[in-house]
Amino acid sequence: MRYAVGIDLGSTTTKAVVLGEDARPLGRGITNSRSNYEVACAVALAEALIDTRFSLVSRELEASGLPAAARAELLLELERQFRAEQYRSQLRELDRVVTRHSRRLLTRPASLSVVLERILARMAEEVDSLYAPGARRKSDFFRDLAGSRYLALAEDEARSSGVGFDLLAGLFDKAILEVENSAAASGRFEDHGRAAVDRMEKPDPLLQAAVDRAAATELCQIGSVGTGYGRQKLPFPEAQIRSEILCHGLGAHALFPGTRTVLDIGGQDTKAIQVDQHGIVTSFQMNDRCAAGCGRYLGYIADEMSLGLHELGPLASCSTRPVRINSTCTVFAGAELRERLSLGEKREDILAGLHRAIILRAMSLLARSGGVRDQFTFTGGVAKNNAAVSALKSLLRENYGELQVNISEDSIYTGALGASLFALRDAEGRAA
Repeated sequence: MRYAVGIDLGSTTTKAVVLGEDARPLGRGITNSRSNYEVACAVALAEALIDTRFSLVSRELEASGLPAAARAELLLELERQFRAEQYRSQLRELDRVVTRHSRRLLTRPASLSVVLERILARMAEEVDSLYAPGARRKSDFFRDLAGSRYLALAEDEARSSGVGFDLLAGLFDKAILEVENSAAASGRFEDHGRAAVDRMEKPDPLLQAAVDRAAATELCQIGSVGTGYGRQKLPFPEAQIRSEILCHGLGAHALFPGTRTVLDIGGQDTKAIQVDQHGIVTSFQMNDRCAAGCGRYLGYIADEMSLGLHELGPLASCSTRPVRINSTCTVFAGAELRERLSLGEKREDILAGLHRAIILRAMSLLARSGGVRDQFTFTGGVAKNNAAVSALKSLLRENYGELQVNISEDSIYTGALGASLFALRDAEGRAA
């Protein structure tokens, strides 16, 4: 099977989208961005190709005549077991790398090996419950999942064993860089897919056959295009690089063909884009001088409040009296936040005010780009924040009346989708 790929190297995450020759998305992948951009691209692409094989499994099951409901149930169970197998594989690599780093220490407590063995054994024992049906995980990134549990267990061990917490945490920090950059640790679809089927309570022969055929399908890349905040660092030839503006405009149009105005709020910048009926950019404005009012800013606020980034939106939505925020500058955010808290303001009211201030900055960009036209599409990681979405819809009604506001569940992949469409068009042009 031939495919084209688009990769969006953002400041916080790197996304990849795989398209078939019919321009239908086959797979997508996401990973934390890191200093080694080539590795980030490779990991995101590897995840997208794994997801592509899940799409092939779905097509095989559909061709077998399996009803849609039964097909969806089998695929859900397959992915759950697959991710558990992948996590086990990464834990084994973490165990190996942590142990290697611990042996290189010039001075090490006598009980260090025993303590590390207990921590990693406990983490391995918890995999089934972590990936049990209906279990809620705060993140799907191995660094986040394994890190939170490792550090919690390390605290317990530090209190009971006398081995310093800083030592245990330092070993994890060294090891995780290798593990999350290891394609071998993530494993292959062929291995984890078959193991996932075997772990099912009642392995389905149709599913087993579909997994085998999907694993045996040869995937051939015919084109690639890179974009994103770090696009100049991508390991691609210059001819295979497109601007974020073009990719987000085309990607938003592909998701919602009626799109005429696009707002993208990512980790490091905000983009207001106007497109025509073909998804071609006609004008834009971009806040690219600092991270004020973007995902990085929200991340900083989350750290200041000792919250997870995913907790900000739900907490802000509980507000009954939003606080007026004077600055969305990341440099001054901590000082104003602490001042507001010292005055007795509620956290949810402060957060509601922060989200409104972020959207007000975005509204200014939209006005300078040419205003807002129906339909309006909101993209980027911040589009998954319900408080930001609520503030945006409220301000749009106040300033422009009722509009159709489009927000895709896959909004974070919009730039990578646009890049993959450019890659497919380039491949078609070469073949013509």
